[in-house]
Amino acid sequence: MSKERIQIITFYQFKRLENLSDIKNVLRSAMEEFSILGTILIAEEGYNATVAGLSSDIAKFIEVPENAFETRLIYKSSFHAQRPFLKAKVRIKKEIVALRQTVEIEKGSGTHVKSADWNEIISDENTIVLDARNDYEVAVGTFKGAINPNIEKFSDLPRFVAENYDPNTHQRIALFCTGGIRCEKFAPFMKTLGYEEIYQLEGGILKYLEETPAEKSLWEGECFVFDDRIAVDNNLQPGKTEDARPLTLNPPLKKTEK
Repeated sequence: MSKERIQIITFYQFKRLENLSDIKNVLRSAMEEFSILGTILIAEEGYNATVAGLSSDIAKFIEVPENAFETRLIYKSSFHAQRPFLKAKVRIKKEIVALRQTVEIEKGSGTHVKSADWNEIISDENTIVLDARNDYEVAVGTFKGAINPNIEKFSDLPRFVAENYDPNTHQRIALFCTGGIRCEKFAPFMKTLGYEEIYQLEGGILKYLEETPAEKSLWEGECFVFDDRIAVDNNLQPGKTEDARPLTLNPPLKKTEK
């Protein structure tokens, strides 16, 4: 009988939450009950999670956050031979992704672009393609022709934009990130600054790699992920990248054998 693989799921949503301590306790208990490892961040603005477990356990676990968040989880899934996390964590934060700017998420309505339409958007010579990730992530792989802002953390991105772009001159900007959550915040932030034509890759790089045939993909390199796979290739399989994160993000990730 074949060994059951480990399923890794990522999910997030900007959704007003209350009673965070109660939600934390419920989620932590469920992770223990179903042997789920990984991290779930919760804040008044919503939730953001990457967790892993046996597929049969993931299927049972999903019902718990759906009830706790009063929603239906929309998640991206991949598989690995081993567990990519060592601990189960549920943390209460001020933000589920730290931009440190006041953002009206609703302003991002109409900015999402499906994977099938992304190539056309970023191939337009009038489009500025901006990678919204940190420098060590960009170094592993990015879209052809994308601009690397060379930032150490997401909250540095507003300064990069302020120093390099002007809404009166640079109108057509396409944003992308790993799973989409950073762009969910940055696209409406850009709209607030006066940028009219903003696009964000729906579901992020991971969704694009999942849905785009290799022969049509404009992705170059591997995609950095925050677990001990380090990076995934175009087929969402563990890549060959070694951990290149700065020491400030210790403890470093440890590459598992494939």
